[in-house]
Parts: sequence; structure tokens; C-alpha cells
Amino acid sequence: MTNSLTSSKTPARVAQTATQNSALPHHGLSLLGLFGAKDNLQAMVRLPSGRIKTVSAGERVSSSRVLGIDAQGIVLEKSGRTQRIEMPGS
Repeated sequence: MTNSLTSSKTPARVAQTATQNSALPHHGLSLLGLFGAKDNLQAMVRLPSGRIKTVSAGERVSSSRVLGIDAQGIVLEKSGRTQRIEMPGS
């Protein structure tokens, strides 16, 4: 029996087109994605340490509290100040 799946490298032109250098900041919290039901969205974030975490409204992340999540991004509160982080490319 042979395996019909083959491993191959991504063509350089495709990799260059699909890759963006420095698309996300290397410091701070970065929003990677949003998923779930419209009334119960979750966010996938990259922490300043580089670790990836999934969060919901009300949870704490990177010394901030997640106030809300909508289709465009997340709203965080830290020391009485709010900050909105939108999806990259929005």
C-alpha cells in the first residue's frame, strides 16, 4: 500500500506572498483570532512571553481583565483604563 500524500516544500513565491514580516508586535499582547458563537465569542491571544492563550469575557490576561469580545476584537481594562485590540488587518 502506498501513501498518496506527499510532503513537499511550499514554493518560494507562495511563501513570500503569504508571509508578512513583523505583522504582529514582538512585545505586548497580540490578538490572533476570534471564534465561537456570536453571543459567546472567545479570543486567542499571544502573551508578551510568546505563550498562546484562549480567553473569554471576564477572564484576566496579562494583568488586564477582558471586558468584552466582539467580531472586531477585544476590549481590555487595566488600572481603570480601557484598551481595544482589533483583529490584524481590520
